[in-house]
Amino acid sequence: MYIREAKKGDIPDILQLLIQVDMVHHNGRPDLFKGPATKYDAAELEDIIDNDSTPVFVCADENEHILGHAFCIHKQVIGDSVLTDVKTLYIDDICVDEAARGQHAGKMLYDYVVDYAQREGFYNITLNVWNCNPPAMKFYEAMGLKPQKVCMEQILSEQKEEISNAGL
Repeated sequence: MYIREAKKGDIPDILQLLIQVDMVHHNGRPDLFKGPATKYDAAELEDIIDNDSTPVFVCADENEHILGHAFCIHKQVIGDSVLTDVKTLYIDDICVDEAARGQHAGKMLYDYVVDYAQREGFYNITLNVWNCNPPAMKFYEAMGLKPQKVCMEQILSEQKEEISNAGL
């Protein structure tokens, strides 16, 4: 296994991985994720792969089969009245094929992203992880990530159902 930048020829494998990502989220939060679906189509993936500000890295085997991917986005807020001008590398999506889990492809991808971020002068790496995905949370914590902020929600439709079921 090795890590490299994604190529357009990787798109079919990447699309299959994106379905796996969506299904993890759909199984955890069917109220939010349709499943099975991909967050990008093939044309959008071509644009992402061609854009230097949205690097995509893949873990490939000796047969060039894609075992995992890491989608990244360069982010920087400049001149904000509150935030500093640091450069952040945001991991938009990271996935290892279900059949390849346990082979350290995820760690290889993450380590590659860290090396890339350091070479390119980023201040930090950030990502979002859904609470309905405890294995991902555990993985990111093992990689050394710590919570930066917490996004919270209150689901109102369930609250209305609970109120009406209570006879109020």
